[in-house]
Amino acid sequence: MSKSIENGTRRDIGGKLRVYYDGYWIKCYDPPADSLEAKRRLIEALTRRLFNHVEHGINIPGIRLGEARAHYLNETDPERKRVKGAMLAGAQFNRAADIFTKAVELQAVGVEIAPDDALMHECGQCLTEALELGRMVRHRGGDEGIDELWGEPFKAFSISLEAFYESRYIKIAQTMRDIDHIAAALVDALSDCDFFTHSVPLIRELARAAKIKCETLRTDPDIFDVWPAFVVASERLQRSDPKVPRQATHAQTRRAKRARRLVRDGITLITHIVRARVNMPKSTHKFLHRCHHFSNVKRDKMPASV
Repeated sequence: MSKSIENGTRRDIGGKLRVYYDGYWIKCYDPPADSLEAKRRLIEALTRRLFNHVEHGINIPGIRLGEARAHYLNETDPERKRVKGAMLAGAQFNRAADIFTKAVELQAVGVEIAPDDALMHECGQCLTEALELGRMVRHRGGDEGIDELWGEPFKAFSISLEAFYESRYIKIAQTMRDIDHIAAALVDALSDCDFFTHSVPLIRELARAAKIKCETLRTDPDIFDVWPAFVVASERLQRSDPKVPRQATHAQTRRAKRARRLVRDGITLITHIVRARVNMPKSTHKFLHRCHHFSNVKRDKMPASV
């Protein structure tokens, strides 16, 4: 059925307007009217979102852009240079936001700012450089950067708000796909672990709640049900300890601990993805590899009475 549905198709499903992308029907919203002020608010929101998910210490004010650039260019130690590059990216990001804010203020007093204005050109240059340097920035969890978060403000700056919103649905579909892959790999890894089979329904419930959270904006009234549902699903799985009998061997006990650690790391990864609302390909690939390795390690049979 999905092969006959074109991406971008919209339908009313259960009283909610949804848009189809890559196998998923995603809740969709009307974009705001396209204006410089609307773009300013969007870029401010995307800026807050970015710094909320990346490593500490890189939210450098745009006014210190010159200092940040000098320190980055003069650094020779590779590890320190990466951190200083991340700080420069933050300064570039904030400089672009500063320019956009002032452009809106000028527009409010009747000064027209054309798309090809030098001020807008500098804003675009700052966002472009921030995007390039953003590859040096790591997610707050430490595993990887989230390139998509650096690119979104530039996209919001350079295309219409309607096109920006549509591009987000594509990213949400990719995010949902990765959540499904993580959950499926985790279920498969634990499928023959008698001491953890009770957790399989909880893993599936977490994936379901996570996907609903990904498609729901914080301004949506449904968030008061959606977010608690995700938190509770996560907490229930966290409390789901392996049921290892007393007569278990040392190898089985060790395997149970590894399974528990795998579940907890899966919860953490899904939580990072849900909060950022973008996929994390490096972390996801690494976790899927761990699940595959766990499944293929020689298993000791658990005693029949668990």
